[in-house]
Amino acid sequence: MNIAHALSQQALAQPHATALIIPRKRTADGWQDQRYSYQQLNDLTDRLAAGLAAEGIQPGTRVAFMVPPSLEFFALFFALFKVGAVPVLVDPGIGLKPLKACLGEARPEVFIGITRAQIARLLLGWARGNIQKVITVGPRLGWGGVSYKSLLKSGADGQPVTKKIGDAVQVQPDDPAAILFTSGSTGIPKGVVYRHRHFAAQVDLVRDSYQMAPGEVDLPTFPPFALFDPALGMTTVIPPMDFTRPARVDPDMLVSLINSYQVTNLFGSPALMNTLTRHLQARNIELPGLKRVLSAGAPVHPKVIERMHAALSTRADIHTPYGATECLPVATISGRELAGGLSEGNMTGRGICVGRPLSANRVRVIQISDEAIGLAEHASDVEPGTIGEICVYGPTVTDTYWERETQTRQAKMTDSDGRIWHRMGDLGWQDQDGRLWFCGRKSERVRTAHGELYTECLEGPINAIDGVYRSALVGIGKPGEQQPAIAIELDPGGRASDVLAKVRQHLQGKGIERVEVLKAFPVDIRHNAKIRRQDIARQLAG
Repeated sequence: MNIAHALSQQALAQPHATALIIPRKRTADGWQDQRYSYQQLNDLTDRLAAGLAAEGIQPGTRVAFMVPPSLEFFALFFALFKVGAVPVLVDPGIGLKPLKACLGEARPEVFIGITRAQIARLLLGWARGNIQKVITVGPRLGWGGVSYKSLLKSGADGQPVTKKIGDAVQVQPDDPAAILFTSGSTGIPKGVVYRHRHFAAQVDLVRDSYQMAPGEVDLPTFPPFALFDPALGMTTVIPPMDFTRPARVDPDMLVSLINSYQVTNLFGSPALMNTLTRHLQARNIELPGLKRVLSAGAPVHPKVIERMHAALSTRADIHTPYGATECLPVATISGRELAGGLSEGNMTGRGICVGRPLSANRVRVIQISDEAIGLAEHASDVEPGTIGEICVYGPTVTDTYWERETQTRQAKMTDSDGRIWHRMGDLGWQDQDGRLWFCGRKSERVRTAHGELYTECLEGPINAIDGVYRSALVGIGKPGEQQPAIAIELDPGGRASDVLAKVRQHLQGKGIERVEVLKAFPVDIRHNAKIRRQDIARQLAG
């Protein structure tokens, strides 16, 4: 069950195959880079695991982990798995106060981070009173602990963690493997407890759903997704970009990497895909070597899918997995299936089609409720075609938030067979062909005196209007008496007066009188794609 076994198995199966490519500098002839084979990466994680064990890090030790994508990121992460430690991941862009709160909740005993993260830890008091050991990737400035280099040395000089090189500490399927904090884009950040069986199931589902095979080359622009690559036997190309700002990526750099390294798989947020596909369209660029593109984290606009299709070969496709940190993936759909009638459904107010649930998952759509539901049998399913709350049971469904009992009760249900269902907090419906349609977050529905309005159903038709980049439905006032309003972000070159006239014409008779143009929407820090509608509502109310 230890996911680190997958890396060791790849080192045995294809020791000389390239596991990791780190482009350093772009030249007229291509890229200067550093490359590491599966054998080299596995040997490095063995040494680091031995060093971690020498430092007293053992199964169950919680380790705050703040290292950006790099060789050290991969090597340390798998080394932590090999010793059975529990990495704690918090997005550094979440904000200083939330980040401090998350680390305070997790109470990590060890802090592994780059120099800048260690300085912030000391100045801001992150997990003060809990940290017992410090490991620094980079220069240490007088705060003690050990460095990455000394960890490597102690691992090389000491005894191996296990008798056989490449082995990892044996863990049970239900042992905690990691604590991954949500972005908090629609609520407080929560630590999702991943168990080893969850990671193992994710690798299986991702591999089987998208037919990924050893020998492929992946360009992941979202660091956690890159951790699947060694388990899948793929080569990982780490792009030189700011991973906290995917919307601002240099698209020309991405195109160069895709072509230079013959990339077959690309993963990125919808915001990054929007930036990239606009660049591809403007310059009439084709990417014939790509087999698949995956985009997740927020709804993907039909225009983005159309632009990506124009750059791909007819044998390739863009896929939009649906899920959440608490359970991923739940459902999936290809862009070529979306094109046409299903995209038209989005533009006519049916929501966003997110595809059919994976065969390993079971999905229900229940009546909308803000109350906790203990027994799944107490939840009532809605009629087919009716909007309700999406719930899922499957092998990747996590069972608890770290020390958040109230939030766990609100998000989880247990059925009579002991199976745990996750309430997605998403509203949607299921069509007669079994496809799920996403209609918006439950917490973002607008509750007026005349009924409820759902974000994606109202925004889809508005987003289809020329000149609109994206829109946001928000409610101002007390739930049940809210006044609905629409905020608009313009496409580059869009004229506010023209767009407003078209939007107001579309909204006639729908009970929405207020329409505002905002320069830029506030979005989540992880994907730069989830609209922070509560922030917009506060802005309009002010």
